[in-house]
Amino acid sequence: MMKQMMELSKLNENHKLLSSLDGNWNYTIKFWMNPDPNAKPQESKGIAVRKSIMDGRFSIMDVTGKMEMPGPDGKKREMTFKGHGIEGYDNVKKKFVGSWIDNMGTGIMSSEGDYDPASKTFTYTSEFEAIPGMKQQIREVLK
Repeated sequence: MMKQMMELSKLNENHKLLSSLDGNWNYTIKFWMNPDPNAKPQESKGIAVRKSIMDGRFSIMDVTGKMEMPGPDGKKREMTFKGHGIEGYDNVKKKFVGSWIDNMGTGIMSSEGDYDPASKTFTYTSEFEAIPGMKQQIREVLK
């Protein structure tokens, strides 16, 4: 069992792929809060700082940006967005994995995903419950 655990703890090309994303990045995120499939997406822009940790097994990311959200009066206003993520590649699951926290809620979102080398795209899926009883399926596509 110990030999297998040691083998599964080794870094591979997927860990190197995540480490290759280290650095400071400008980002643009498009997201849909409206259930109408024809609705236009909202956009958020900001800066993401990525850094490898644990000898390259994981990456941490700190994000700061701006997004429009409804205020207490229901009118949209620009708000500062801050988030923190941890990503890795789980050799047991054979999946990219992540967790996410931000200043817009108190939950911790966990996700799993894959990488498509042809399109250089990560696709993660998760489930999130921002409001009791209202679970949302989340899909993140990172290019």
